[in-house]
This record gives sequence, C-alpha cells and structure tokens, in this order.
Amino acid sequence: MKRREFITLVGRAAVAWPLAARAQQPDKVYRVGMLTGQPEGDPENAARLAAFRLALGKFGWSEGRNLLIDIRWGAGDPDRMRVLAKELNRLAPDIVVSESTPATAALRQEIPNVPIVFSQVANPVGAGFAASLAHPGGNITGFTNFEPSMGGKWLELLKEVAPRVARTAAIFNPETHSGQYWQSIEAAAPSLAVTFTRAPVRDAAEIERTIEAFARDPNGGLLVMPDSFTLTHRELIVALAERHRLPSIYAFRVFPASGGLLSYGIDQVEIYRRIAAYVDRIFRGANPGELPIEGPTKFELIINLKTAKALGLEVPPTLLARADEVIE
Repeated sequence: MKRREFITLVGRAAVAWPLAARAQQPDKVYRVGMLTGQPEGDPENAARLAAFRLALGKFGWSEGRNLLIDIRWGAGDPDRMRVLAKELNRLAPDIVVSESTPATAALRQEIPNVPIVFSQVANPVGAGFAASLAHPGGNITGFTNFEPSMGGKWLELLKEVAPRVARTAAIFNPETHSGQYWQSIEAAAPSLAVTFTRAPVRDAAEIERTIEAFARDPNGGLLVMPDSFTLTHRELIVALAERHRLPSIYAFRVFPASGGLLSYGIDQVEIYRRIAAYVDRIFRGANPGELPIEGPTKFELIINLKTAKALGLEVPPTLLARADEVIE
C-alpha cells in the first residue's frame, strides 16, 4: 500500500471513530470476536484463553454479565480465515482480537470499521496494518512477536545444542511467513560454520518431501519458522525431525512439549494478558490508533531432554542453566 493511500485510510478511520462510540456504555454487553490462526485442538489454547478471560475479569469484564466472546479457529489456512472473518462480522462485534498476520489481514478486509487488537504479527508496518509502531493510526494495534534479529539467535542456539550441525534449512510457508528473519540468519551462519537454505512448503505433502530430501545428507538441522502454518503442522514436523534424526529449533513451547528438541520464543500466555489490557482500554474509550504497538517483554527457552538423548546430544550445562523449562 502506498503511503498516501495509507494516510487517507487512517484519516477516514479517525473520522469514523466518533467520541460517542468510544465512551463506555454502562449497561451494554460488549462483544469480542476472536480469530486465531491455530487449530481448535491446539493444547496451548486453553492456557492462553484462560489468561485472557482472567485478565478481562480483573478489569471488570466477565462473560454472562457484560461480555460475550466469539472464537473462530483458522487452522493455518488463509482462505478459511477470510470465511471466518465474514462470519464474525455478521455477529457485529465491538472489537476483534486476531492471532497471526493472515488472521489480521482477513479481519482488516472484512471488518474494516471495528477496532482490531492483534498478536503474532511479525511486521505490522510492512504488512500495511499500521503507519508506525509508536502511532499505528486507523483502528488496528496490538503486539508483535519477534524482532528480525531473533533469526540469528535461533541459529546460535541450534548450534550450541548440536555442535555437529553444519547444514541448516528453514521450514516456512511463503504465503504466511513474513521473511523478516532471513538477513539475521544469513549474517550469523558463516561465524557458526553452517550453511543455510530456505525451504518453502505449502502443505503437508511438501513438508514431508522437503524434510526427507534435506535429511539425505549428514549433519543437518532445522529451523522451523514461526507462523500459523507451521504451528498447525507441528506434529508432522516434529515426527519427521525425529524420524530423520534432525536437531531442530522452534519458536513456541508447544513444539518441545510435543517432542521437539528445543524452542526459544515469547510467552504467549503473557501476551494474552496484555491483549486484555488493550481491549479494556478500547472499551473505555481509547482510540486503537493511538495505542502503540508493543513487542514481547518475556522470552522462554524450553529444552526437551528426552529428545536430546534420543538424538545422541549432550545438552551443555550452561544451556540447561539458562532454560526456563526442561522436559524430561
């Protein structure tokens, strides 16, 4: 989107955000629509949603009294997310909460005049959701997931836990992944004595073919990029990494909890508490375009020792000492 077009859009959104609409109405039951990129059966959903509801309760919002929450699950499918965004629009929400870039894009297209609070968006300015992080403008704000430099950090951790890794491949879906980590990964690779390749995949069959082909040569390791697609296919990715004895690093705790080697990423439960705070502020009259887009403040390192042993890896004591959780 051109800058002039974005400024025009922001201006229209500001006009469409009258003071009366921003003032809390005491007897009103407020409706929150939620569109997540995850499948409904994701085991991490319960903790995130419980944190969201609990935080809202502390601000005075509770279901059955002054709040309704409608949740839809995108399961990593951008087309499905667009359909679900239309469905949520028909429910006339007062605010919508999104998780992932495709979910946010779908809501922005289908529900353009309702405030959106997002999470798991890597590059909201580049995606056209905001004019800047400090001053988003329009009706969208929220929380980013990782800085671009995180890519190099993932590669360093993979090399630390598996020193023999000399070849690495990043598993990602080009339709849902922002690509903002490539520069930091490619910059870090030479100093770690590893080669790096991008391995785009678009469905389960392609995931299987790509990982099998990569595993034919020795000393390989995987970086599984963070997005709704890889989360949705995590069981397949973890199973293939185990079958082909490929040390792998992930961005979310659910991967090592499902048998992956290790993860380093944001505390998603904490993000949902912060989303609740923004929802409360908007309900009470704040303009979402004036709420800054914030980054993560808490990261967690999770190591699965059982998987490390199965791969013949001895996790360095210094790395274990830094872990927030060790799964045995």
